[in-house]
Formats: sequence, structure tokens, C-alpha cells
Amino acid sequence: MTASTPASEQRPGADPALGGAGSQRRRWAGTYLPLVPFFFYVTLFLLLPTFIVLVGAFQAADGSPSLESITTVVTGPRFLAAFGRSVQLSLVSALAGAVLGGLFAWAVSSGGPGGRLRQISVAASGVLAQFGGVMLAFAFLATFGFNGLVTLLLRDSVGIDLSKDNTWIYGMTGLTIVYTYFQIPLMVIVFLPALDGLRKEWWEASTSLGGSSWTYWRNVAGPILAPSFLGAVLLLFANAFSAYATAFSLVSQGSPIVPLQIGEAMSGEVVQGQANIGKALALGMIIVVVIVMGLYAFLQRRASRWLR
Repeated sequence: MTASTPASEQRPGADPALGGAGSQRRRWAGTYLPLVPFFFYVTLFLLLPTFIVLVGAFQAADGSPSLESITTVVTGPRFLAAFGRSVQLSLVSALAGAVLGGLFAWAVSSGGPGGRLRQISVAASGVLAQFGGVMLAFAFLATFGFNGLVTLLLRDSVGIDLSKDNTWIYGMTGLTIVYTYFQIPLMVIVFLPALDGLRKEWWEASTSLGGSSWTYWRNVAGPILAPSFLGAVLLLFANAFSAYATAFSLVSQGSPIVPLQIGEAMSGEVVQGQANIGKALALGMIIVVVIVMGLYAFLQRRASRWLR
């Protein structure tokens, strides 16, 4: 006859409850410990700077609590005009990049999913979307500047001297064109998965019911792609609104947009003690970006229903 082992003589490690808790702790550690570097990075380079900006925006020059900086930014015509130009620059470049990049993404999606053209286009878009800052500004100046390649080529070969009237590249027009340059490949990367989500069966069903291509795009593909397209426009807007290095390298005089005014206030090259003004401007940019990205997240949830 076999006797069962009394509960008092069982080993602690054999307790199912203890074994389950230990296994759960190991699973938790295996899941979340690899995320520690990411959370450290987010805290150090996102949350902490945001906290410093938030606190500094509501302080005076001596460190005491004050609304002086916020009031100066909200009521200052110079700062309001800078916000207006920043919004205009971001909106125009986002719409231009979305339209041109969307058409290019549609052309890429029309080919085979494993085709060489698609691979080259996606790879080039990934590289060009990150080609910004000082490198992009230098490339445009070397091409269209006073002594740029195109300027000298037209002057020497055709006799057209653009150097007398090419100051556009150093102003808002030049910034819009340069920003659109890196918005187009970013749109390709963002919008291509939405185009790939269109199913062939939807086109066949529309055709079998007597619908034309216009009917398909107006009643089927258009409404499906609209949330993804609008979300991509918002993402491009936030991308242009927060860009700094390209504008800093291209604009030689004045600070027409908010990022340049923040850099001017933080460096103190014009007026000393304006750091909190820069933080108040940065707080305004954070609010705009949070609103835009909130709308982007909402549209992405709407679009994800069709991409499953």
C-alpha cells in the first residue's frame, strides 16, 4: 500500500503556488527588463526636457513663479507671427509632400510586392527621409545658391543669371521647397502600407457591379485611405513643425519660425536672460505637437480597422 506524502513533509519548491509565482516573476523580468534602456532613453531625452521646459516657462528670470514669459509669448506680435509662419510652412510642405509622396507610393504599390523597383524605392525613401539638417541645406545651396551648380550652369551655357534673383532660397519659399524635399520620401514610407492594405477583391467586386475606376476610388478606396492619408499629413506637419537644423543652416538673417526663435532666446545672442522666453515658446510647440499627434493616433485607430 502506497502512502501519500503529508503536506508538512513536502518541499517548499514543490508548492504549486510558489512555483507559479516564481515563473510569473521570471516571465515579467524577461518581458520588461529589455525595455529598461528604452524607458531610460525616453525619460532622459523626452520626459526630463519636457519637465524642464514646463517648469521654466512659468518662471521669471530670477527663478520665482511667474506668468511673464507666457504672457510675453502670447501677446508678442513677433512671436505670434513666428507661430503663424511655422504653421504655414509646416502645412504647405506637409500637403505638398503628402500629395507628391502619395502619388509616388501609389505607383510603387502598383508593381509587384517583391519587385526590384519597390525595393529600391523603399530603400531610397528610407535614406532620403533622414537626409536633412545641415547636409540638406548645403546640398540646396551648392545647387541653387549664388555660386551653385545650376546657377553657374545656366549662366555659362544659356546666359541666364539667377544669382541676381535667387534670394528665395534663403527665405520662406526656400524653406518650403527644402522641407518638401524630405517630406515626400517620408510620405512614401508612411502611406505605402495603407495602399498595400487595399484588397484586390474590393476592386473586383466594384467592377463586377458595374463600377468604374472613379467609382472604386470615390466609394471604396478613397474612404478607406482617407484616415491614413490625413494621419500621414498630420505626421508630416509635426515633422516639419519641429525641424530646426535645416532652417538654421539655410536662413542667414532673422528668425522667421519658432524653432529659430527658441535657439536665439536660449543662446542669448540678442538679449540676455531670455531663456525662459525660449522655454515658453517650446511649451507652445509641445502643445501644438501633442494636439497634432493626438489626432494622428485617432486617425490611425480608424485606419487600422481596414489593415487587419
